[in-house]
Amino acid sequence: MMKKFEERPSGVCSAKMVFELDEDKIVSIVVENGCEGSSRGISALARGMKIEEFIDRCKGIDCKGKGTSCPDQMASILQRYLDGK
Repeated sequence: MMKKFEERPSGVCSAKMVFELDEDKIVSIVVENGCEGSSRGISALARGMKIEEFIDRCKGIDCKGKGTSCPDQMASILQRYLDGK
């Protein structure tokens, strides 16, 4: 079943992240007001990936010493999604 939701990340440049998921796979991730090239690249690589694999690969990635990054925020949001299922 397809599920679409959005969430505001914290500690990064991005203002909003929109996720579209199908069961345990990522259909799309759209990032608003982030680094466009990086966000589009991450989204393209994530397409079709299992949610848990994305979390494993992206959790803990840091950007400029912020303690988080857009991929890390995506992983955190997706983990909360899985925990709430």
